[in-house]
Amino acid sequence: MELAPKHTGLSTARLERITDHLERNYIGPGKIAGCQVAVARHGHLAYFRSFGQMDRERGKAMADDAIFRIYSMTKPITSVALMSLCERGYFQLNDPVSRFFPTWKDHRVWVSGRGADMKTEAPHRPVTMRDMLCHTGGLTYGAALVALGAPDSGHPVDAVYADVGVRRGRGETLMEFMGKLAKVPLRYQPGERWMYSLSTDVCGALVEQISGQRFDSYLQEYLFDPLGMKDTSFAVAPEKLPRFCANYQRGADKSLRLIDDPAKSEYLTEPTFFSGGGGLTGATEDYLRFCEMLRRGGELDGARILGPRTIELMHRNHLKDGKDLTQMAIGGFSETANEGVGFGLGFATTLDTVKSGSIAAGDYYWGGAASTIFWVDAEADLVVVFMTQLMPSGAFNFRGQLKSIIYSSIVE
Repeated sequence: MELAPKHTGLSTARLERITDHLERNYIGPGKIAGCQVAVARHGHLAYFRSFGQMDRERGKAMADDAIFRIYSMTKPITSVALMSLCERGYFQLNDPVSRFFPTWKDHRVWVSGRGADMKTEAPHRPVTMRDMLCHTGGLTYGAALVALGAPDSGHPVDAVYADVGVRRGRGETLMEFMGKLAKVPLRYQPGERWMYSLSTDVCGALVEQISGQRFDSYLQEYLFDPLGMKDTSFAVAPEKLPRFCANYQRGADKSLRLIDDPAKSEYLTEPTFFSGGGGLTGATEDYLRFCEMLRRGGELDGARILGPRTIELMHRNHLKDGKDLTQMAIGGFSETANEGVGFGLGFATTLDTVKSGSIAAGDYYWGGAASTIFWVDAEADLVVVFMTQLMPSGAFNFRGQLKSIIYSSIVE
């Protein structure tokens, strides 16, 4: 990727604080093995740097074209894919999911109790397409987030997820997954709360059901090929294995432990479950192109993915009565803090810079379980992508720290 900092209105000298910050606080002390940062403004790249190692065990330096597990940064891509079908007239946001999956008409809402003593009630309204894009439909993550460091909720609804076998692993399919979800009670009345959940995997299933194409095929045809995202996929091709990063976990003693050797990773073979909520791998350059499409209102290099009004709608706050996540969220894990933050159609969005402690007023963003992050700032005309491979996310506030450096580098 070619740097053109003079066109960005960003101080090159001040952006070098990123280099100092990451090397001094993270790479040098061994808190992360390696990382990559890309900063672009007005469509020009101001800063791009690779740090540390992509595979510590093999002594491999971080390559500029390294491939990362992006986990929940898959979610915005899936949301864009589903909204492309909305633009083609296949559905409206307030349509019920049961229009495409009739078994979802039978959902009940948990009231109290567990097991045979569980009491439920009818939903006040159906679960909608908007709910799935916003995580407001009453779904949970079951026990899936425990592996990422979240505490076991012990909630009776999560126990039902386990009882009916809701999972996203090898051997499962999106259609089987949807059938199982139809059997679990909703955690709360649709639209009344926000809970990070399997909703975006449902969005992937909806893309497959509505389009008649396998989900991965739809992404390839309508997003990845038009945007030139040549390294983004659900499986790493054999010829790209040398570029695939190792994945690490921070232990109780704060040391790094290898948890996914790239040479033995499950990402080397095609899955049966194409997870719209967390299944993709990709390179920084690819995700930067996706973000640039968002910044430009749905178009990049002549490829129009969505209309500008759709993009604007997606990063507005869709939570009930304009509330923020402190008022709406339940559950102990997501890729965002709650204060002064709203949620749209696939993105968190800053509502209040004072409450959120954010220097950015117009940004929307998300992250991934391996501590990857991105944000797009419509007001500052800015895009940032940060990639690393450290589980779980939230160990360090990379987004907040980088924001302080980057926004203080805007000089015009």
